[in-house]
Order: sequence, then C-alpha cells, then structure tokens
Amino acid sequence: MNKRIVGLMAWLLMAMLVGVAGAETFGMKQKRPKLHEYGSVVMNNYSEQKNIAPVVFPHWVHRARYTCRLCHVDIGFAMTAEGTQMTETDNINGLYCGACHNGQEAFSVAKAEKNCDRCHSYGKNVLFKNNFYDFRKKMPKERFGNGIDWLKAEDEGLVTVRDYLEGVSISRAKIKEPDKFDLTPTEPNMPNIILSHQKHVVWNGCELCHPEIFPVKKSAQAYSMQDIFNGKYCGVCHDTVAFPNIDCQRCHTQPVH
Repeated sequence: MNKRIVGLMAWLLMAMLVGVAGAETFGMKQKRPKLHEYGSVVMNNYSEQKNIAPVVFPHWVHRARYTCRLCHVDIGFAMTAEGTQMTETDNINGLYCGACHNGQEAFSVAKAEKNCDRCHSYGKNVLFKNNFYDFRKKMPKERFGNGIDWLKAEDEGLVTVRDYLEGVSISRAKIKEPDKFDLTPTEPNMPNIILSHQKHVVWNGCELCHPEIFPVKKSAQAYSMQDIFNGKYCGVCHDTVAFPNIDCQRCHTQPVH
C-alpha cells in the first residue's frame, strides 16, 4: 500500500481517537434551550401510558413565588425529573402538585376538564396565563440560562419567595447562618470560588444541599468540574435551573494572588 495512503489513514485514526477522548473528557456541545424553556422539566411517568400529553413543569413560574426548599424538602419532590413517580391520585389527595393546586393556593388539579392542558401541555399550543417574556421585561438581565438574574431580582424586591406552606411545612427554629468560604481550584491560575451560604440558604435552606448533594464538612469530598458538568454536586442545580456552568465568572470570582 502506498506510504502516503498509510500515513493519511494513520492521521485520520489519530484524529478520531482524539475526538472520542475529547468527547469523553469534556462532553459534547449541547444545543442551548430558548430562554423560556430553560429549567422546564417534562414529566412523563404515566401520562403517555394513558394517552395523555406529558406534563411540562415551568420552573420560572414557581421560582418567582416559592423557594426551592419548599418544593423539594417540605412537599417532597425529587431533585431529578421523573424521580418522584407521583400519580394523579396523589395530586388529588393533596400531595406533590396537589399541595398547592387545590383551588385556593393555585388552580385545582381536581378540575381536570378545565385545567388539564395547563399542565399536560407537551406538544400542544397552549396559551398560558403567565407569559415568560412579559415577566422578564421587569427583571434584571443575565447572559445565560433564562436570561434573568434571580439573585439581583430578590435583592431589589422584584420577587418575594415564600418558604412556608400551611398544612405542609413544619415550623422550625432559625439556625445561625454559616460564613462564606472560598474553594481553591486545582487548576493553576484559576480564580477561587467564593461560596455564599447566605445566597443559597434563602432559596435552598440547608437540607436541600446537605448531606445528599454535599458532605457537611468542608473538603470532605473532592470533586472536579467534570463531575459538575456531569450533573453532580453544583451541577445538580446549575445547568438545569440555576445559572449554567458556562457562566464561569459567577463562581470563580476571587483573584489568585
């Protein structure tokens, strides 16, 4: 076989191996969702089995009114899509979505004929009461995710989130707020991460992160950016609902001296 052809084949094989290695190490580039789609979750545990359109859960609507802790701790939603395995009967009995969608806090799940499309909307052209782009006009802007700076919106009083639901939440004593601390990355010359407990506690409490996502003791668990990109640790929320990991400067803020 011609040496030139052999050399070309070897070069192509090497390029393919590098491409595969790069994909495994850094992941493949994904298509960014539209602003109003960012954070939305499709729930289809049982819907299509019953010839009903899957549920599309818009995080932004609920995030503007309630803390993450209220839904994922007090009400008991799993942190992963379809992880709760809830049924229509559960909701009608006041569990999960039915804890709020009872005709008092929010529209009732029991009035199926009137309200079913408001949840079971996947693949349908539904005109919703709450329009994301009208809502976003009033909010401080951000570069990534759904384009809203939620922390700034809270600081400016544009959103006030509730952390207690009568009949569901349990009264508890307020704990002392932990101090900020920095996380030193292993990558040379990368700015340190300043983790603000205060910002996270307002939305998440302590129970949402500890101990299931993070150990309680600092430096008890080593993890990498690849772990985060794979949806672990910080990546449980960032890249799904909170601002995405591509916004490096939101976390890596402390200059290296």
